[in-house]
Amino acid sequence: MPASTSHCPPNFPPNKITHFQLKEGEAMESLSCHFQFTFHRVSKNVKARSSSVSCSIQPTQSNIKVVINGAAKEIGRAAVLAVTKARGMEVAGAVDKQFVGEDIGKLCDMEEPLEIPVINDLTMVLGSISQSKETGVVVDFTDPSTVYDNVKQATAFGMRSVVYVPRIKVDTVGALSAFCDKASMGCLVAPTLSIGSILLQQAAISASFHYNNVEILESAADATDLPSADAVQIAKNLSNLGQFYNKGDITTDVAARGQVLGEDGVRVHSMVLPGLPSSTTVYFSGPGEVCIWSNIRNIIMRMHL
Repeated sequence: MPASTSHCPPNFPPNKITHFQLKEGEAMESLSCHFQFTFHRVSKNVKARSSSVSCSIQPTQSNIKVVINGAAKEIGRAAVLAVTKARGMEVAGAVDKQFVGEDIGKLCDMEEPLEIPVINDLTMVLGSISQSKETGVVVDFTDPSTVYDNVKQATAFGMRSVVYVPRIKVDTVGALSAFCDKASMGCLVAPTLSIGSILLQQAAISASFHYNNVEILESAADATDLPSADAVQIAKNLSNLGQFYNKGDITTDVAARGQVLGEDGVRVHSMVLPGLPSSTTVYFSGPGEVCIWSNIRNIIMRMHL
């Protein structure tokens, strides 16, 4: 009983062709057809032929809908531009208290408007995406006092959250973790979005195993939020390695020696001058050498030996 299989052959007999018509909006779907023909030999006078047709339609994955909460901020605008250039994602909403009613595309100096107005109603945006049954995510750039409620709202509409809120409290992170575990919905809390900052943290951890003395020096144009989140995170990372630094003056009370962060003697010095670029520098020293790692404006990395 010989059999043959073909994938929609162009020379298939006209009387055996099954016509499939896609509805409007299904043009991007992939249609696969499998025709199987079985021929039976009975006798010279009797011929029998049977055929079967099976088709499957596999819809392509639609873009992920991204809601930017805090879209009017500088980092929010950068996120809007990044999402519009990314494959598989699109901006679905822009939420902020500032510039309400303005097109987020024009606000980001894009060549063409996105026809997405800035609104001050996160629930409205989440509801519209939820009704369309699309996959969505909320990127939150707001502030520590509102981020917990924002994540709860997003979760209620079946959307995950990515949170970047400087100075978010440890208690808030713990509460978010407990809530997301209970809701079985993930949430990413990012301590930094700077590649340079992450590289600096990794470099500091690697260098700490080779030096016994370390100091952190940071600079900023104003005295808001000092020591910075980067400096605190680096000191925390170094303190978790079980090493003790600056043993010569670990217990000194001289104010000029900087603030001790953690229990292992890591000191932070903050320098504030108007117009000074934001930077974080980690100094390591050992016999006969000094190693300096810097992250200036989160884009420049350099090492001096």
